[in-house]
Amino acid sequence: MEPVYDAVITTARMLWLAEGLKFKVSGVENVPKDGPGVVAINHTGYMDFTYAGIPAFLQGRRKVRFMAKKEVFDSKTSGPIMRALKHIPVDRSSGAQSYQTAVEYLKRGELVGVYPEATISRSFELKAFKSGAARMALESGAPIIPTVIWGAQRVWTKGHPKNLGRSNVKIMIGVAEPIEPTGDAESITTRLHKVMSEKLLELQDAYGEHPQGEFWVPARLGGSAPTLEEANQMDADEQAAKAARRAEREAGGPNPGADS
Repeated sequence: MEPVYDAVITTARMLWLAEGLKFKVSGVENVPKDGPGVVAINHTGYMDFTYAGIPAFLQGRRKVRFMAKKEVFDSKTSGPIMRALKHIPVDRSSGAQSYQTAVEYLKRGELVGVYPEATISRSFELKAFKSGAARMALESGAPIIPTVIWGAQRVWTKGHPKNLGRSNVKIMIGVAEPIEPTGDAESITTRLHKVMSEKLLELQDAYGEHPQGEFWVPARLGGSAPTLEEANQMDADEQAAKAARRAEREAGGPNPGADS
């Protein structure tokens, strides 16, 4: 029994009801009823991880331990909750510890949620994948559970205002057949990207109308989201700007006027 996690799930369901979110979930049978699994999720918005646990919950009320950036755990508000839920902090400057923690969780039979894209896709297309999910699967022997979400970007995504009121947004979640950890990390990652790309197209086809010019609609479908190439350039520019600010702070050294 995990009273904190159960309470969070209950609260989330109440909030989704208040928002009028309409979920359509498929492939629940592809989540193992017991034992480990690397739940690989596409990343289109800030609320993805709250929805990505639904298939596991429907499969015997299983819980997913999500890997999330360390800053979320540093917050006085979200930090205690994330730790109580046994999620895994990721320090992007030093990811070895979080990786090992995830592998230990998997070896104990847990489900671990990861974002192979690492960061939100501004184009809402699948970005290139990191190999972490495949390496975890190989080291632990756990299958990878490809999980694709479509519509979550309409609730809250990068560069756009939150839409946490009564939105009545439809969100589709599709789980593909598990990928067994055979071969090397590169080949598994390539297979995972292909499977998740196919599932994304399937969900988009079934979603219904994608209004022309809408921010949440990919350029490929007539929306105003940037193309994958444009989004990649935006990400690169953002990272360069962050690196420049960090270098400027480090070059500045301690403030002479500060208290010692």
